[in-house]
Amino acid sequence: MTDVQARTDTANPQGEPTRPGAVAPRRAVLAGAGALGATCLLAACGTSGGSSGSNPSGSDFQNNPAPAGSKGADAGFPAGGGSKGGDSGGATALAAVADVPKGGGIIQGDLVITQPSEGTFKAFSKVCTHAGCDVNKVDDGVISCPCHGSTFSIEDGSPKGGPATKGLPETKVKVDGDNIVKA
Repeated sequence: MTDVQARTDTANPQGEPTRPGAVAPRRAVLAGAGALGATCLLAACGTSGGSSGSNPSGSDFQNNPAPAGSKGADAGFPAGGGSKGGDSGGATALAAVADVPKGGGIIQGDLVITQPSEGTFKAFSKVCTHAGCDVNKVDDGVISCPCHGSTFSIEDGSPKGGPATKGLPETKVKVDGDNIVKA
């Protein structure tokens, strides 16, 4: 029998010499380009922040909400700036007083605005505290969420039924002429 040994200095089919442990530069470049392309494709297929219509809570729902009791950047300041007393300073109207029925309410923007008793107005977040769905109805003294049946009081936003155990966060409001504005 003859002992056969492989030679390491022979040419490969592309005409490049082979060395143990060395990769042909052309192959390395092509493999790297392929890996980069696959990475870009996978990143493009990931979750995006855009509104694809699949979020039952709407495009403004966030998985990372502000801490409880937080009211955002303008917390503690009236909408028109300046001091807390006196006129609203031209604050933006949230709703017209005439549009909010006594013993009921309306959903306006990000808020549910209610009038539990004559001349008393309250505002609560429209986002249900159970699963983040938007409430969709104010009727018979309760605010209702369509997702799992939670109901909340129009007086203080507290849960009245369903799986929700926390009340809707309140936003202080006041009457300014014929309008309801942030207090």
